[in-house]
Amino acid sequence: MSNAPRKLKVAILGTGNIGTDLLVKVLRSDWLECTAFVGRSASSPGISKAMSLGVPVSSESIGYIEANPDCCDLVFDATSAADHVRHAPVFERLGKIAVDLTPAKLGVLAVPAVNLEEALGHKNVNMITCGGQASIPIAWALGRTHADIDYIEVVSSIASRSAGPATRRNLDEYIHTTETGIRRFSGCRRAKAILNLNPAEPCINMQTTVLAKVAKPDVEGFTAFLRDVAAQIRRYVPGYEVIVGPLLENGRIVTMVRVRGLGDYLPAYAGNLDIINCAALAMAEEYARNWDRLGHGARG
Repeated sequence: MSNAPRKLKVAILGTGNIGTDLLVKVLRSDWLECTAFVGRSASSPGISKAMSLGVPVSSESIGYIEANPDCCDLVFDATSAADHVRHAPVFERLGKIAVDLTPAKLGVLAVPAVNLEEALGHKNVNMITCGGQASIPIAWALGRTHADIDYIEVVSSIASRSAGPATRRNLDEYIHTTETGIRRFSGCRRAKAILNLNPAEPCINMQTTVLAKVAKPDVEGFTAFLRDVAAQIRRYVPGYEVIVGPLLENGRIVTMVRVRGLGDYLPAYAGNLDIINCAALAMAEEYARNWDRLGHGARG
Protein backbone atom coordinates (compact mmCIF):
# COMPACT_ATOMS: atom_id res chain seq x y z
CA MET A 1 0.00 0.00 0.00
CA SER A 2 1.31 3.45 -0.90
CA ASN A 3 2.08 5.90 1.93
CA ALA A 4 1.90 8.88 -0.44
CA PRO A 5 -0.36 11.68 0.90
CA ARG A 6 -3.74 12.11 -0.72
CA LYS A 7 -3.63 14.87 -3.30
CA LEU A 8 -5.41 18.17 -2.69
CA LYS A 9 -8.50 18.56 -4.89
CA VAL A 10 -8.31 21.74 -6.95
CA ALA A 11 -10.60 23.44 -9.46
CA ILE A 12 -9.45 25.77 -12.21
CA LEU A 13 -11.94 28.55 -12.98
CA GLY A 14 -11.16 30.02 -16.39
CA THR A 15 -10.46 27.91 -19.46
CA GLY A 16 -8.43 30.37 -21.54
CA ASN A 17 -4.70 30.16 -22.26
CA ILE A 18 -3.64 30.71 -18.65
CA GLY A 19 -6.13 28.24 -17.22
CA THR A 20 -5.31 25.55 -19.77
CA ASP A 21 -1.54 25.90 -19.34
CA LEU A 22 -2.07 25.73 -15.58
CA LEU A 23 -4.08 22.55 -16.02
CA VAL A 24 -1.16 20.83 -17.77
CA LYS A 25 1.12 21.85 -14.91
CA VAL A 26 -1.33 20.65 -12.24
CA LEU A 27 -1.56 17.24 -13.92
CA ARG A 28 2.19 16.80 -13.34
CA SER A 29 1.96 17.69 -9.65
CA ASP A 30 2.56 15.12 -6.92
CA TRP A 31 0.40 17.23 -4.56
CA LEU A 32 -2.60 18.39 -6.59
CA GLU A 33 -5.47 16.75 -8.44
CA CYS A 34 -7.62 18.78 -10.85
CA THR A 35 -11.19 17.71 -10.12
CA ALA A 36 -12.98 20.46 -12.08
CA PHE A 37 -11.99 22.58 -15.08
CA VAL A 38 -14.66 25.24 -15.33
CA GLY A 39 -15.41 27.93 -17.90
CA ARG A 40 -18.27 29.55 -19.77
CA SER A 41 -18.11 27.92 -23.21
CA ALA A 42 -18.48 24.18 -23.74
CA SER A 43 -16.80 24.53 -27.16
CA SER A 44 -13.68 26.42 -26.03
CA PRO A 45 -10.27 24.97 -26.98
CA GLY A 46 -9.42 24.74 -23.29
CA ILE A 47 -12.46 22.60 -22.50
CA SER A 48 -11.63 20.33 -25.45
CA LYS A 49 -8.05 19.96 -24.22
CA ALA A 50 -9.22 19.12 -20.68
CA MET A 51 -11.70 16.53 -21.98
CA SER A 52 -8.92 14.90 -24.01
CA LEU A 53 -6.92 14.60 -20.80
CA GLY A 54 -9.81 13.00 -18.91
CA VAL A 55 -10.42 15.97 -16.59
CA PRO A 56 -14.01 16.71 -15.40
CA VAL A 57 -15.25 19.88 -17.12
CA SER A 58 -18.17 22.29 -16.87
CA SER A 59 -19.33 25.39 -18.76
CA GLU A 60 -21.40 26.68 -15.83
CA SER A 61 -18.65 28.96 -14.50
CA ILE A 62 -18.83 29.81 -10.78
CA GLY A 63 -22.31 28.28 -10.64
CA TYR A 64 -20.79 24.82 -10.96
CA ILE A 65 -18.65 25.28 -7.85
CA GLU A 66 -21.60 26.71 -5.91
CA ALA A 67 -23.73 23.71 -6.87
CA ASN A 68 -20.90 21.22 -6.20
CA PRO A 69 -19.01 22.59 -3.18
CA ASP A 70 -17.38 19.25 -2.47
CA CYS A 71 -15.69 19.21 -5.86
CA CYS A 72 -12.54 20.92 -4.57
CA ASP A 73 -10.62 22.31 -1.60
CA LEU A 74 -8.79 25.06 -3.49
CA VAL A 75 -9.76 27.13 -6.53
CA PHE A 76 -7.39 28.77 -9.00
CA ASP A 77 -9.21 31.83 -10.37
CA ALA A 78 -7.83 32.43 -13.89
CA THR A 79 -10.61 34.72 -15.10
CA SER A 80 -10.39 38.52 -14.85
CA ALA A 81 -10.04 41.09 -12.07
CA ALA A 82 -13.71 42.10 -12.38
CA ASP A 83 -14.82 38.47 -12.27
CA HIS A 84 -12.72 37.72 -9.19
CA VAL A 85 -14.48 40.54 -7.32
CA ARG A 86 -17.72 38.57 -7.84
CA HIS A 87 -16.13 35.16 -7.19
CA ALA A 88 -14.25 35.97 -3.97
CA PRO A 89 -17.35 36.16 -1.69
CA VAL A 90 -18.48 32.79 -3.05
CA PHE A 91 -15.12 31.18 -2.27
CA GLU A 92 -15.24 32.67 1.23
CA ARG A 93 -18.81 31.44 1.85
CA LEU A 94 -17.89 27.93 0.68
CA GLY A 95 -14.67 27.88 2.73
CA LYS A 96 -12.40 27.42 -0.29
CA ILE A 97 -8.80 28.55 -0.52
CA ALA A 98 -8.58 30.97 -3.46
CA VAL A 99 -5.38 31.38 -5.48
CA ASP A 100 -6.16 34.40 -7.62
CA LEU A 101 -4.23 34.81 -10.89
CA THR A 102 -5.99 38.06 -11.80
CA PRO A 103 -4.74 41.52 -10.70
CA ALA A 104 -7.87 42.02 -8.52
CA LYS A 105 -5.69 42.68 -5.44
CA LEU A 106 -8.37 41.48 -2.98
CA GLY A 107 -6.27 38.85 -1.22
CA VAL A 108 -2.81 39.06 0.32
CA LEU A 109 -0.13 39.76 -2.31
CA ALA A 110 2.03 36.66 -2.76
CA VAL A 111 5.41 35.98 -4.37
CA PRO A 112 6.59 32.47 -3.44
CA ALA A 113 10.30 33.37 -3.33
CA VAL A 114 9.56 36.25 -0.95
CA ASN A 115 6.58 35.60 1.37
CA LEU A 116 5.36 32.03 0.93
CA GLU A 117 4.94 31.34 4.66
CA GLU A 118 3.13 34.64 5.30
CA ALA A 119 0.68 33.97 2.47
CA LEU A 120 -0.24 30.55 3.86
CA GLY A 121 -1.99 32.31 6.73
CA HIS A 122 -4.64 33.66 4.35
CA LYS A 123 -7.52 32.02 2.48
CA ASN A 124 -7.34 34.34 -0.53
CA VAL A 125 -3.91 34.95 -2.06
CA ASN A 126 -3.29 37.20 -5.04
CA MET A 127 -0.48 36.27 -7.42
CA ILE A 128 -0.21 39.96 -8.46
CA THR A 129 0.87 40.03 -12.14
CA CYS A 130 3.41 38.41 -14.44
CA GLY A 131 5.55 41.55 -14.30
CA GLY A 132 5.19 41.55 -10.54
CA GLN A 133 6.35 37.94 -10.22
CA ALA A 134 9.41 38.79 -12.36
CA SER A 135 10.31 42.11 -10.72
CA ILE A 136 9.16 42.05 -7.10
CA PRO A 137 11.84 39.60 -5.93
CA ILE A 138 14.40 42.09 -7.31
CA ALA A 139 12.64 45.00 -5.61
CA TRP A 140 12.51 43.01 -2.38
CA ALA A 141 16.25 42.30 -2.59
CA LEU A 142 16.84 46.03 -3.14
CA GLY A 143 14.79 46.79 -0.04
CA ARG A 144 16.75 44.29 2.06
CA THR A 145 20.08 45.85 1.06
CA HIS A 146 19.19 49.58 0.84
CA ALA A 147 17.61 51.70 3.57
CA ASP A 148 16.56 54.60 1.35
CA ILE A 149 14.94 53.82 -2.04
CA ASP A 150 13.36 56.81 -3.70
CA TYR A 151 12.02 55.27 -6.91
CA ILE A 152 11.71 51.93 -8.70
CA GLU A 153 10.63 51.61 -12.33
CA VAL A 154 9.70 48.25 -13.85
CA VAL A 155 9.49 47.83 -17.63
CA SER A 156 8.25 44.48 -18.96
CA SER A 157 8.19 43.55 -22.65
CA ILE A 158 6.15 40.57 -23.78
CA ALA A 159 5.17 39.09 -27.12
CA SER A 160 1.90 40.60 -28.29
CA ARG A 161 0.69 37.11 -29.21
CA SER A 162 1.00 36.06 -25.58
CA ALA A 163 -1.46 38.76 -24.42
CA GLY A 164 -4.94 37.29 -24.68
CA PRO A 165 -8.28 39.07 -24.24
CA ALA A 166 -8.24 38.85 -20.42
CA THR A 167 -4.72 40.29 -20.25
CA ARG A 168 -5.72 43.20 -22.47
CA ARG A 169 -8.89 43.88 -20.43
CA ASN A 170 -6.82 44.01 -17.24
CA LEU A 171 -4.10 46.47 -18.31
CA ASP A 172 -5.15 49.21 -15.87
CA GLU A 173 -5.34 46.71 -13.01
CA TYR A 174 -1.98 45.29 -14.12
CA ILE A 175 -0.32 48.69 -13.69
CA HIS A 176 -1.93 49.48 -10.33
CA THR A 177 -1.36 46.03 -8.82
CA THR A 178 2.26 45.77 -9.97
CA GLU A 179 3.08 49.22 -8.58
CA THR A 180 1.38 48.37 -5.27
CA GLY A 181 3.44 45.18 -5.03
CA ILE A 182 6.69 46.98 -5.78
CA ARG A 183 6.07 49.51 -2.99
CA ARG A 184 4.80 46.88 -0.56
CA PHE A 185 7.82 44.59 -0.85
CA SER A 186 10.64 47.11 -1.36
CA GLY A 187 9.61 50.03 0.86
CA CYS A 188 10.35 52.51 -1.94
CA ARG A 189 8.55 55.84 -1.93
CA ARG A 190 7.51 55.85 -5.60
CA ALA A 191 7.01 53.10 -8.18
CA LYS A 192 6.08 52.95 -11.84
CA ALA A 193 5.17 49.90 -13.96
CA ILE A 194 5.18 49.80 -17.77
CA LEU A 195 4.06 46.93 -20.02
CA ASN A 196 5.06 46.80 -23.68
CA LEU A 197 3.27 44.41 -26.06
CA ASN A 198 5.87 43.69 -28.75
CA PRO A 199 4.47 42.56 -32.16
CA ALA A 200 7.86 41.33 -33.45
CA GLU A 201 8.04 38.06 -35.40
CA PRO A 202 9.45 35.68 -34.35
CA CYS A 203 7.99 36.40 -30.95
CA ILE A 204 10.27 37.67 -28.20
CA ASN A 205 10.74 36.14 -24.74
CA MET A 206 9.49 38.07 -21.74
CA GLN A 207 12.08 40.54 -20.48
CA THR A 208 11.74 42.78 -17.41
CA THR A 209 14.05 45.64 -16.48
CA VAL A 210 14.14 47.07 -12.96
CA LEU A 211 15.67 50.52 -12.43
CA ALA A 212 16.13 51.85 -8.89
CA LYS A 213 17.18 55.25 -7.54
CA VAL A 214 18.75 54.76 -4.11
CA ALA A 215 20.58 57.13 -1.77
CA LYS A 216 23.72 55.01 -1.26
CA PRO A 217 24.02 52.25 -3.90
CA ASP A 218 25.50 48.96 -2.63
CA VAL A 219 25.75 46.97 -5.84
CA GLU A 220 28.03 44.32 -4.36
CA GLY A 221 25.72 43.57 -1.42
CA PHE A 222 22.65 43.62 -3.65
CA THR A 223 24.29 41.27 -6.18
CA ALA A 224 24.92 38.60 -3.56
CA PHE A 225 21.35 38.87 -2.23
CA LEU A 226 19.84 38.80 -5.71
CA ARG A 227 21.83 35.69 -6.64
CA ASP A 228 20.18 33.77 -3.80
CA VAL A 229 16.70 35.07 -4.64
CA ALA A 230 17.05 34.17 -8.32
CA ALA A 231 18.10 30.64 -7.35
CA GLN A 232 14.94 30.30 -5.23
CA ILE A 233 12.76 31.48 -8.13
CA ARG A 234 14.33 28.96 -10.53
CA ARG A 235 13.13 26.15 -8.25
CA TYR A 236 9.58 26.83 -9.45
CA VAL A 237 10.26 28.91 -12.61
CA PRO A 238 13.13 27.11 -14.38
CA GLY A 239 13.25 29.67 -17.21
CA TYR A 240 13.96 32.67 -14.96
CA GLU A 241 17.39 34.20 -15.62
CA VAL A 242 19.21 37.43 -14.71
CA ILE A 243 20.70 38.58 -18.02
CA VAL A 244 21.99 42.12 -17.25
CA GLY A 245 23.57 43.49 -14.09
CA PRO A 246 23.06 44.46 -11.48
CA LEU A 247 25.05 47.49 -12.60
CA LEU A 248 25.24 51.16 -11.67
CA GLU A 249 24.22 53.47 -14.51
CA ASN A 250 23.71 57.24 -14.15
CA GLY A 251 23.12 56.83 -10.43
CA ARG A 252 20.54 54.05 -10.88
CA ILE A 253 20.88 50.33 -10.17
CA VAL A 254 19.80 48.44 -13.29
CA THR A 255 18.86 44.75 -13.45
CA MET A 256 17.26 42.84 -16.32
CA VAL A 257 15.74 39.36 -16.28
CA ARG A 258 14.41 37.08 -18.99
CA VAL A 259 11.70 34.47 -18.51
CA ARG A 260 11.33 31.61 -20.96
CA GLY A 261 8.36 29.33 -20.46
CA LEU A 262 8.24 25.56 -20.15
CA GLY A 263 6.27 25.24 -23.40
CA ASP A 264 3.47 23.20 -21.83
CA TYR A 265 0.23 24.36 -23.50
CA LEU A 266 1.70 27.68 -24.64
CA PRO A 267 4.79 28.51 -26.71
CA ALA A 268 8.02 28.87 -24.76
CA TYR A 269 8.22 32.59 -25.56
CA ALA A 270 5.12 33.17 -23.38
CA GLY A 271 7.22 33.37 -20.22
CA ASN A 272 4.85 36.04 -18.91
CA LEU A 273 2.06 33.46 -18.62
CA ASP A 274 4.38 30.68 -17.49
CA ILE A 275 5.81 32.62 -14.54
CA ILE A 276 2.45 33.46 -12.95
CA ASN A 277 1.21 29.90 -13.47
CA CYS A 278 4.38 28.46 -11.94
CA ALA A 279 4.03 30.84 -8.99
CA ALA A 280 0.37 29.88 -8.48
CA LEU A 281 1.27 26.19 -8.66
CA ALA A 282 4.06 26.64 -6.09
CA MET A 283 1.58 28.43 -3.81
CA ALA A 284 -1.06 25.70 -4.09
CA GLU A 285 1.45 22.89 -3.53
CA GLU A 286 2.63 24.62 -0.36
CA TYR A 287 -0.97 24.67 0.89
CA ALA A 288 -1.19 20.96 0.13
CA ARG A 289 2.05 20.15 2.00
CA ASN A 290 0.89 22.10 5.06
CA TRP A 291 -2.87 21.36 4.95
CA ASP A 292 -3.05 19.61 8.30
CA ARG A 293 -0.72 22.06 10.07
CA LEU A 294 -2.82 24.98 8.84
CA GLY A 295 -5.95 23.45 10.37
CA HIS A 296 -8.05 23.35 7.21
CA GLY A 297 -9.61 20.04 8.26
CA ALA A 298 -10.16 16.91 6.23
CA ARG A 299 -9.64 17.14 2.51
CA GLY A 300 -12.87 17.02 0.60
